[in-house]
Amino acid sequence: MSALTAEQRGDLAEDMLPVAAHLAVLVHGDGGPEDIQGVLTRLDDAQRNALIVVLAGLVDPEQPMGRALGWLDFNEDGALTVPHWGEHRPVRDLAAVPEPDCGSEYVDPVAVQRFVDGLPVDVSDAELLVALEKCADRGMSLRQVDQLRRVPKGTTANAVNRLRKAYARAGRELPPVLRSGEKQADLTNAQVVEIREKYAAGGVTDLELSMQYGRSRKTITSLLSGASYRHVGGPIRAPRSVARAS
Repeated sequence: MSALTAEQRGDLAEDMLPVAAHLAVLVHGDGGPEDIQGVLTRLDDAQRNALIVVLAGLVDPEQPMGRALGWLDFNEDGALTVPHWGEHRPVRDLAAVPEPDCGSEYVDPVAVQRFVDGLPVDVSDAELLVALEKCADRGMSLRQVDQLRRVPKGTTANAVNRLRKAYARAGRELPPVLRSGEKQADLTNAQVVEIREKYAAGGVTDLELSMQYGRSRKTITSLLSGASYRHVGGPIRAPRSVARAS
């Protein structure tokens, strides 16, 4: 940072405040090692140096280690005091955490398959949801996904927790794979017909329909093919072999 002016160093340190807040959120349970690495790799050398300065500035070097780690304190009036940064919003609100895409983001089936096979691959949030759904269909727990991926215990659970919170903050309905133990009501006949008609009209995938109606992709695929709800109306999707022959 020596090549920068004092004003530029100050501006850069201020720019790193949301990054420092983001790291705090990840470290305290909203992410795992891969998420933290993703934040750090997006920074250049000057930004990383500024981030270190910001993080170091959160610690009072005159305090014993125990108090430095627990840096909240009380004044003589018993009021809670914190270091003054000129920023009064909660850390979570300050953290620039990208919101997840609700299904419109492109999903690379090759990346998803590599994830499910336990091979090294970087996946987007949308691809992670599809991959976790496939793992769930195989009866795998989140801990077993960690073992499959050879990542530290809790990595997948942290990613799921992060997505749940992000969807909740955005006021979005949770995708089925992010719901834990929630019993879903059966689809109505009208919904079944509506889903089949939407697919028949073209331009929508099984995954997009599953996101729209809060059901797993397996449920939607079964519905479209007539394996379930066969007694209900609406256009049934032809078997894939018949579709290719026509």
